[in-house]
Amino acid sequence: MLEAPIPESASSGSPAVQRTPTLTIEAGRRGVRLDLAELWSYRELLYFLTWRDIKVRYKQTVLGAAWAILQPVVAMLVFTLFFGKLAHMPSNGIPYPLFAYAGLLPWTFFANAVNNAGDSLVGSSALVTKVYFPRLVIPSAAVCAALVDFAIASVVLLGMMQWYGVAFAPRIVMIVPLMMLATMVAMAVGMWTSALNVKYRDVRYALPFLIQIWMFATPIIYPSTIVPERWRWLLALNPLTGVIENIRSALFGLAFDWPALATGAGIALVGLVYAAYSFRRMERQFADII
Repeated sequence: MLEAPIPESASSGSPAVQRTPTLTIEAGRRGVRLDLAELWSYRELLYFLTWRDIKVRYKQTVLGAAWAILQPVVAMLVFTLFFGKLAHMPSNGIPYPLFAYAGLLPWTFFANAVNNAGDSLVGSSALVTKVYFPRLVIPSAAVCAALVDFAIASVVLLGMMQWYGVAFAPRIVMIVPLMMLATMVAMAVGMWTSALNVKYRDVRYALPFLIQIWMFATPIIYPSTIVPERWRWLLALNPLTGVIENIRSALFGLAFDWPALATGAGIALVGLVYAAYSFRRMERQFADII
C-alpha cells in the first residue's frame, strides 16, 4: 500500500496540520465479483461505444444501413428457392418466405452480435491498455449495436406480413421478451469468446465456422416438428430453438412451445452467469497480452 506524504504547517503561533489528499493503491480482493453497480455507472459509455460501432460498421459504404436488410433478405430468397421450392420443406402452413425470414431475423442478429463481440476486445486494444473502465462494456456494446440492425430488418418482415395477408395479433408483443432472451444468449457467447480471443487468436477464425454449424442445428430452414419426437429434447438444449419457434408462434398464431422456451431460458441464464464470471477472471490479463 502506497500513501502520499502529509506536510505539516504552523499558523497564528499554534501548530496545525494541513492534510493533502491521500492516494491509496491496494491490491485487489481475492476472488471474482461482477460489481453490477460499477457497470451501471458506466452506462453512458455503453451508449457511446454502441453508437461508435454502428457508425464504424457503415462508414464509407455505398448502401449504408441497407446492408442490415440485404443479408437476411438474400438468405431468405436462397432458402426459399432451394428448400421451399425444390426440397418442399414443410413450414407449418406458413408461406415459406415468411417462415424462413421470421427465423433468419433473430438468427442474423445472433450471428452478427457474436461475431462482432468476439473480435471487439482485440479491436479496441488501445482503449483496453490505456483507459480504465469495465471491460464487459465492449462486447456488450457490440451486441447492442446488432439490435439496431435487427430493428431495421424487422421493417421488411412487417411488409411481408401485409403482403401475405397475415393479421397482427396482440400476442406479437411476445417478441420483446423473446428477443431479450436472444440477447442474453448473444451476450453469453459474445463475452466468453471475446475473452478467449484475447489469449487465443484462433477463436476469430473458428467462430464463423462454429456459428455456421449452429445455424443448421437451429430450426430456421425447417420446423422442429420434422425432428423425431424422441430427439427433440436435444434440439431444445439449443436456447435459440425456443426463441425462433416461439417468435413464429407470436407472429403467425401458432401454439407456444413453453417447455422449449423454459429450457432455453434456463440454459441462457446459466450461460450468461458463467460467461460473465469467466470474463472477469480473464480480464486481469487483458492489458498484458492484448
